[in-house]
Amino acid sequence: MASRSARPADPPLRQRNALAPGILGAAALVAGIPLIGGEFAMVISFVVAILALIIAWFAIQARQWWWAVPIAAIAVLWNPVYPFSLDQPVWLAAHVVGAATFIASGALAWVPRPEAAR
Repeated sequence: MASRSARPADPPLRQRNALAPGILGAAALVAGIPLIGGEFAMVISFVVAILALIIAWFAIQARQWWWAVPIAAIAVLWNPVYPFSLDQPVWLAAHVVGAATFIASGALAWVPRPEAAR
């Protein structure tokens, strides 16, 4: 019987540090849609603003500042210190666009793996 080669798989060349916070931020925004205007909307604001700042930092570290700009806008829009008062349909659209931005920036902001640089 032939055995498989014991050769290890090649490691990935890219590292997506912002993917997990992007998925968490998108999930928080989608979960926060029914909470728009409610008493727990402030909790969603804290979660979204913190995750947006984390992704913006990862995008700047990856030298992909074009992802840091829309994510920083999300951090400003959902900041809990100076909350914006927008109409409910506008917040609904902002939640959907924000979730899509979180997923896109998390999936597309990457850095080369340190092992791949050698």
